[in-house]
Amino acid sequence: MAAIAVIGGTGHLGKGIARRLAKAGHQVTIGSRAAEKAQAIAAEMGHGTKGAANADAAQGKDVVIVTVPYDTQKATLEQIKEHVGNAIVVDTTVPLVPPKVMRVQLPAAGCAAVEAQAILGPDVRFVTAFHNVAAHILDTEARVDCDVLVFSDDVEARKTVIGLVGDMELRGIAGGALVNSAAAEALTSILIYLNKNYAADGAGIRFTGLTTAPAIP
Repeated sequence: MAAIAVIGGTGHLGKGIARRLAKAGHQVTIGSRAAEKAQAIAAEMGHGTKGAANADAAQGKDVVIVTVPYDTQKATLEQIKEHVGNAIVVDTTVPLVPPKVMRVQLPAAGCAAVEAQAILGPDVRFVTAFHNVAAHILDTEARVDCDVLVFSDDVEARKTVIGLVGDMELRGIAGGALVNSAAAEALTSILIYLNKNYAADGAGIRFTGLTTAPAIP
């Protein structure tokens, strides 16, 4: 089992990821700007989950998962980058720009993933995932009816994260190179639009015809 930090782990997405990984037997530490808040959430969650300030949570882990809004992504990555060591860093950030969150507004760099990689540096094993998961559903015991696209230029790191997605009882699918993250980041705005236009509660995506992909949980 892996030692995993979930940075920004007090929101729906972070809590959902942390709970499901801890339930699967991984050693999970929730990170927050306020250690006390992370510790309180961890105590409620159980499964041996711990809480700490972001930098402390990131220290000495196998995997560090960053689950923060776009407007705090840069500051958060700068805070933890000296602490992640050889860990695989997984970023979930979607560049939503309120109030027009139903319109695709990718940054000048092409996607939030490329911006994040520039902050962390070329030596960090970097992966993106979880862009299109309904966070409020993930943060329950309910089955999450969607696939999780996983992107990275590091094939082995990508495979590791796909395995973790499977541990969470979701299906992880390799989406290719890191720059392809732009497609999933953009798709989030479309899913938000679909939720509103069709009165849905957490629209998701499934890919068909993938005969060698993991089985759908």
